Amino acid sequence: MRKLKVLFLLPVLGMIACSEDPISEIDNTTPNSITEDFNQNLTEKAYPKQLGATSQVYFAGQKLPVEEIKGSYVYQGDIILPKDMANVQPKKLVYQEGESLQKSTGRTSGLWKDNTVYFQVDSNLPNQQRVYDAVKHWESNTSLDFVERSGVSDYIYFTAGAGCSSYIGRVGGRQEITLADGCSTGNTIHEIGHAVGLWHEQSRVDRDRHVTILYDNIESGREHNFSTYEEMGYEGEEFTSNLDFNSIMMYSSYSFSKNGEPTIVKNDGGAYYVQRQELSSGDIQGIESMYPSGSGTTTSEPNYINGEYYTVSGLTVLRYNDSWYYGSRFGWRKVKLVDSNWYWV
Repeated sequence: MRKLKVLFLLPVLGMIACSEDPISEIDNTTPNSITEDFNQNLTEKAYPKQLGATSQVYFAGQKLPVEEIKGSYVYQGDIILPKDMANVQPKKLVYQEGESLQKSTGRTSGLWKDNTVYFQVDSNLPNQQRVYDAVKHWESNTSLDFVERSGVSDYIYFTAGAGCSSYIGRVGGRQEITLADGCSTGNTIHEIGHAVGLWHEQSRVDRDRHVTILYDNIESGREHNFSTYEEMGYEGEEFTSNLDFNSIMMYSSYSFSKNGEPTIVKNDGGAYYVQRQELSSGDIQGIESMYPSGSGTTTSEPNYINGEYYTVSGLTVLRYNDSWYYGSRFGWRKVKLVDSNWYWV
């Protein structure tokens, strides 16, 4: 499970049939036609009936491929990038000592402080129980506490939308998780996963050791959804030794298929089942690495791990020898964080 190494994390359905039917087994068996439909519709999408123009935006100092739909930057189908943190042109994010600072927007540390996630449910959201059931599942299986908002400025707002979508990590202020009528409790668990910092499992750096992407079957214009994080400039180790097919963050074999044929298969050629019932042991392991048990009782610095990427205060940086490094166009350079602003060392 890849955690929010890029803590911008850095990151759904109109007629989506988000079935709550139990999946009794996850194995190498090629699904039958019923399961194909089931797996295809388990892919969360922010705008399931729309294809946006693909463009590149700069986010936290990195270039990412997105679809622009209804004024939103959509990444990998269901991840929304905050507009105040994404730019079509590179933006200065690291300063020299003593340099006058530009007005800063969209800077956040990405993690929820004290293992506490604040949330509010839109009173007009249908089937609100799916939110409370998903929250209960997260609390029962992780060290995170979910507290209904009362005056705090940073919180998740569950509201109706065209599909299922979320921001990744704590982005600051009110951040929406949208839930169409067809979005299930399991889809809600998935979107909360993004909001607390989990990426999609199939984009991990080592995924090609486990699966093959069949690009000829992917909807035109959506091929970028299948890039690995390494292809987008993010490397590092994973928190599980193998791809976790049980992860609630995993794309199905039929995600973004244009012809009903698989877009992702195991390396033996077989399709696979996915599930939207519960956090897997790998999901829980990743969350425990980000939000260690007991850390909710202190305001100490998050558990940053050497060799990992994070987005802290709006900049994607590498933790190395207990210091921070930024991969600029001039190569890796050491940086430091002072009062939520980054400076060259």
